[in-house]
Amino acid sequence: VQLVESGGGLVQTGGSLRLSCAASGRTFSNYVMGWFRQAPGKEREFVAAITWTGGNTYYADSVNGRFTISRDNAKNTVYLQMNSLKPEDTAVYYCAARFVAGCSVWAYDYDYWGQGTQVTVSS
Repeated sequence: VQLVESGGGLVQTGGSLRLSCAASGRTFSNYVMGWFRQAPGKEREFVAAITWTGGNTYYADSVNGRFTISRDNAKNTVYLQMNSLKPEDTAVYYCAARFVAGCSVWAYDYDYWGQGTQVTVSS
């Protein structure tokens, strides 16, 4: 499975961005998809995840209510809509795929990763 993120960039505090992750290589709808992020000097942390059907979503407390994860299995794409962005959201954002039923907040549970896209929120 190949994952390619896009949509990152520079935005002011309070602004919005939508990240996309395009998947190829295997049946996309069989994967649980997640978003993680890593800021300089920090460990990679869970942001959001979505089940195969999109019926269940999970969020880190720090983004709950501001970010929305969604997926379009017909387009083999998962999205992360980020609103009310804060400087502490600045990080490289990674898309990940897990070929096991059930979402996970742990990076080691995910089998495939994209190369990441930079999100910078200026104060």
